[in-house]
Amino acid sequence: MSEARQVVLDTETTGLEVEQGHRVIEIGCVELRDRRLTGNNFHRYVNPERAVDEQAAAIHGLTAERLAREPVFAVLADDLWEYLQGAELIIHNAAFDVGFLDAEFARAGRTQKLAEACTVTDTVAMARKLHPGQRVNLDALCRRYGIDNSKRDLHGALLDAELLAEVYLVMTGGQASLGLERARPALHGVGTGRGPAAMTGPLPVVHANVEEWQRHRERLAAVARASGGNCLWADDLPAA
Repeated sequence: MSEARQVVLDTETTGLEVEQGHRVIEIGCVELRDRRLTGNNFHRYVNPERAVDEQAAAIHGLTAERLAREPVFAVLADDLWEYLQGAELIIHNAAFDVGFLDAEFARAGRTQKLAEACTVTDTVAMARKLHPGQRVNLDALCRRYGIDNSKRDLHGALLDAELLAEVYLVMTGGQASLGLERARPALHGVGTGRGPAAMTGPLPVVHANVEEWQRHRERLAAVARASGGNCLWADDLPAA
């Protein structure tokens, strides 16, 4: 059985209106296979060959001068298309990012639309169904689900894709990394000292302290809210 492959994607741009010739300047992608982070991410900065709006630069901190040393989109278009095709794309406000990427691929000579090569899932639409009338921007969802976004002083495509991956996994009722794990590269031919072969004697049992139980309850409360109250694990917790 083939693994389900998802790519959580975000872009930064020179401005908000693709119809006015604004361009992609950063692409960040995080790969999930069977809802697990793989570490096979795609991150590139792009020379937009035009000015960056001041309002946009204030959000992401990227300027035309900083990006002048980066490749233009046409140079990385084939690599990006190969990375994305066939995957389910998880995007916050998908119409924005897909519109910009379709325009960039068209400039590079590829007329096929992303939605024809991938499945596109919009997490803004998902969040609005789950939390009607509530704010559903990425910062608000991180707060709602207890995800640490303290490093998000400026928007960044890769950081935002990483945060969105965690939000998506909690929002869809599955287990996210939630700051407890990150994908690590495989160490081929190197003994790690982990796994069954490395275990000798009985396994140690480490019990959670009061503070750890409290954090665990808070995390399960976030999962319960995301699943509409269907969090069976919360019923099995010992009394405080």
